[in-house]
Amino acid sequence: MSLDVAITGIGVVSALGHAPRDLFDRLVAGDSALQETPWTRGDPERFEYWAPIADFVPPSWMDARKLEGIDPFARHAGAAVTSALADSGLTALDDRRTAVVVGTSKNGTQTMERVQYDVDRLGRAAADPKMMIKVWPNMAAAQIAMRWKLHGPCLTITTACASSLDAIGLGARLVASGQVDVALVGGTEGGLAYGVDGEFVPASGYARYSYGMGSARVTDHRKACQPFDVHRAGMVMGEGSGMFVLESAAHARARGARVHAWIQGWGTASEAYHPSTPDPSGEWERLAMSLAIEEARIAPGDVDVLVAHATGTPKGDVAEIRAVNDLFGAHAPELSVTSPKGTLGHPAGGAGAIGLAILLEGFRRGQVAPTGATTDPEPEIRFDLVLGEPRKRSMEWMQVNAFGFGGQNASLVVSAGQR
Repeated sequence: MSLDVAITGIGVVSALGHAPRDLFDRLVAGDSALQETPWTRGDPERFEYWAPIADFVPPSWMDARKLEGIDPFARHAGAAVTSALADSGLTALDDRRTAVVVGTSKNGTQTMERVQYDVDRLGRAAADPKMMIKVWPNMAAAQIAMRWKLHGPCLTITTACASSLDAIGLGARLVASGQVDVALVGGTEGGLAYGVDGEFVPASGYARYSYGMGSARVTDHRKACQPFDVHRAGMVMGEGSGMFVLESAAHARARGARVHAWIQGWGTASEAYHPSTPDPSGEWERLAMSLAIEEARIAPGDVDVLVAHATGTPKGDVAEIRAVNDLFGAHAPELSVTSPKGTLGHPAGGAGAIGLAILLEGFRRGQVAPTGATTDPEPEIRFDLVLGEPRKRSMEWMQVNAFGFGGQNASLVVSAGQR
């Protein structure tokens, strides 16, 4: 049985814009949020990149006093869900029949790093007394529940870069089961540049590149992340949030809501293979995709568009290419595929949700956004990788992938209409 859950509101905070239209426009224009990190600028031997958000303005309900106790990852979620609710037209929420489900992977990591740095230099008096209420992973969901006085399920999902799709899928299941009528769902990351100054360098920044996750040999920031490209050198970390309002069909219909699309299937699967490297066969990524397709009660050949995870890592991209080639088979040449990470960066736990927001804005326009920064696709690719210009096409069935460290694989299928 497919889920048949309505998406009635969309909100985004990203390094390329804070509304789906702005984000899509900048992806089409080829704008890049990638830039060199401040701790390697001027170093001729090493280049490291990131995609921080530089122009974020918190919502008006986050007054100065509240901001002192809200980490950037939770601020981004609060802003995105505020936009999603405004987009949905919902003016009242039933406090016991509204769920909040938010995915995140890093939550307040950099806040903790900065506080430790301050304590090491200045002593224990420098410790931020509000650190604990900032950094816990559940604080994005909790802040949303507190803002709208919600007493239904308030859940946090942390499955690495699959977190937001797992959160959306679980929220959709809560709605489809009848436990709630509305769910505020999505994913968030923030604080990438929190506290960074001339001396403080986050240990996580160094660790990423020591582990081989970055593009230390790339001198051009526009080529630092090239999904599915033969020249790809690694991922570039980003941040941001995508949040959605989900409603049961009956609830949406009763209030005459505009429906952007319908969630029909969610697949989640564990690779049980390696902490960071996917099984090169792509077998378990294929499983997550196929489970979502099966729940939607369609065949792989029915899917028109796929937003791939495609982080630009040598091993990760190959596994996904094989998974997509294998699952879609003879239909693969008709499947339009894209990934935004070459120009947006990789928002980790928020990636799948932001990918869904991009997909739905493209659906509204009848376009698939191009895969930014990619020019020479892997020859193994058998699907239609969208490059250069947006691809005009009709879309009835659409899919989004998100695959994370620890072998956390998730996929979501949405449809243009209700089943």
